[in-house]
Amino acid sequence: MGHVEIPETGISGPVGLRGAPRPRTAASRNRAAALEQLWRAPTAPRDPSERAPVRGRRGHRPPLAALTELLGLALPAWLLLRAGDQPRPETAAAVAGLLWAALRAARGRYAARLPDEPAEPLGGVGDWLVLVGVLAVLHTATGAPIDPATAVVAVAPGLLVATAAQGLRRRPRGARRGGAVRRVLLVGEAGGVDRAAELLNSRTDHGYQLVAAIPVGSAGRVRADVPVPGRLGSFPADDDVTTVLGGAYAHEADLVLVAPGPRLTGDRLRRLGWGLHDGGVALCVLSELSEVAAARVRPVAAAGLTLLHITPPLRGGPQAAAKAVLDRTCALVGLLLLAPLLLAVALSVRMSSRGPVFHRQVRHGQHNRPFTMWKFRTMVADAEARKAQLAAANEVDGPLFKMRRDPRVTRVGRTLRRTSIDELPQLVNVLLGHMSLVGPRPPLPEEASRYDEREHRRLAVKPGLTGLWQVSGRSELSWQETVSLDLWYVDNWSVATDMGLLARTVRAVTDGRGAY
Repeated sequence: MGHVEIPETGISGPVGLRGAPRPRTAASRNRAAALEQLWRAPTAPRDPSERAPVRGRRGHRPPLAALTELLGLALPAWLLLRAGDQPRPETAAAVAGLLWAALRAARGRYAARLPDEPAEPLGGVGDWLVLVGVLAVLHTATGAPIDPATAVVAVAPGLLVATAAQGLRRRPRGARRGGAVRRVLLVGEAGGVDRAAELLNSRTDHGYQLVAAIPVGSAGRVRADVPVPGRLGSFPADDDVTTVLGGAYAHEADLVLVAPGPRLTGDRLRRLGWGLHDGGVALCVLSELSEVAAARVRPVAAAGLTLLHITPPLRGGPQAAAKAVLDRTCALVGLLLLAPLLLAVALSVRMSSRGPVFHRQVRHGQHNRPFTMWKFRTMVADAEARKAQLAAANEVDGPLFKMRRDPRVTRVGRTLRRTSIDELPQLVNVLLGHMSLVGPRPPLPEEASRYDEREHRRLAVKPGLTGLWQVSGRSELSWQETVSLDLWYVDNWSVATDMGLLARTVRAVTDGRGAY
């Protein structure tokens, strides 16, 4: 039997499930009615000026979004048609605006997105092309005297307005940005609940706030910082739904996240989903597919089964070709634009200490192929010879060697490292095809020789001038955190991801956190 405890009340005990397929006694029905009455009442006095949380909140109002896009297309269309001396511009603009809003609504563009749910790529462009096709059919059917080329130009601003409005409507990704988040109640066996709780609480770049957990079975303890309003029995019971709903209502959760396990069978999970949806609480099932980007997962139904198709990582094709062209083009342009800065840095390095301007080092790149990497010298000339003496002072785990206050770093070198300017000569490596603008950092030969099978997968793509490690803390990350970030990139990279990481690198370099 399940068990639920109502905060700030003295009532606890087994709870029944109304409408269960099994026979129930009058006593259990009375108990359920009494507890349901308690759940409907607030468990603590609430300030009248404070808005109660709304389950399933939306990040915007669909009617307002539809009106914005309707006017965003109709008004510019009317002005352009009128300027082009087209007949009845107000009627044509109104029809086009109504069709645009109706088309967008029919394709679900005004539906609220879940936290971290990616927008459909080029969805607005596809909608706009469909609109142009519909207008072409109407033009042919009605014999309207409007010039087709002028009409296409007239509706083009509507696509820009819709794209801008979609960006403004997008739900912020996490609590740090002040956006609404989903309040999550975890349900699952203790081990799965602990793992999910640790991951959710360790990061804030997502839109999910863990508020409580309901373990399955009597064995296992949940971490102390997670409230436990109740437990589910080891086997399916009539009160499963009532127990979970009670915990959700008591902690004002609007989403139940289930970690499947041997005691949460498919049938038990399906019945739980029925009850949660009837009770107004959303359900989400935790997948074991960790470190797989959502864009690579495509659900398919077959023979009553829900299948998840996983798109293989990008290794070739148009995106890989675009990445190569983008890398070399940006590297060439960057070297030309930054030539005065590079010359000034070279002079400062040469004048500040004895030794060469550049530090050349053999690194391992894609498929473990060695290459010579260039960077500005930031250490004394005999730094490599003194490394063995400092081995005991290494401040990071794994095969890397890092010291926050390395005595081999020169005064100018500290500034170059903090601003990452010392890495700019690697644009030459990018231009030669040894490296990419974005990717994992290239390891030293002795580091690569100590890689296990998991770590060796970092070398499946070209190493990068910047990457997830650069925007996530750099040297403050542990070795395992660095490997996890690199492996995520290796399996999930795309040109759009690279563009986002390049933009975030500017902020990370300005911040200077973790650079030493």
